[in-house]
Amino acid sequence: MEIVGNRAIETAAIEYVIAREHAARRVARDVRGTGAAGDVASPPRVIEVKAYGGSARGSDLWLEVRQIEEALRNSDFWIYVVENVRQGDPRQFTLKMIGGERLQKLLERAKEQRYYTVPWPVADYDALT
Repeated sequence: MEIVGNRAIETAAIEYVIAREHAARRVARDVRGTGAAGDVASPPRVIEVKAYGGSARGSDLWLEVRQIEEALRNSDFWIYVVENVRQGDPRQFTLKMIGGERLQKLLERAKEQRYYTVPWPVADYDALT
């Protein structure tokens, strides 16, 4: 069954990563919303999960400042890219794990960008004609 919506795709990817970590005999848990640098704590790893409905091939990885800082200071910071999530069958998800030297090489080419998000409440939206 197709997974619809960014939050649902992210949740499915995180559940998949936790299951994979358990299979690797690591104790993993979802730490979203706790202020952690990643989405999953799987000691010794800190894992940032990037969930894609389709393929991530050719995409940039978007990281927050705190994630870059964590990756630079913590050799156990990993990025797990979970692809093909939208179709809904975890047996068909793909996983790319980026850590260690490979991650450090990618970080050497990171480009800082700055932007603002402006909240747009539904009431304001509805008030426009």
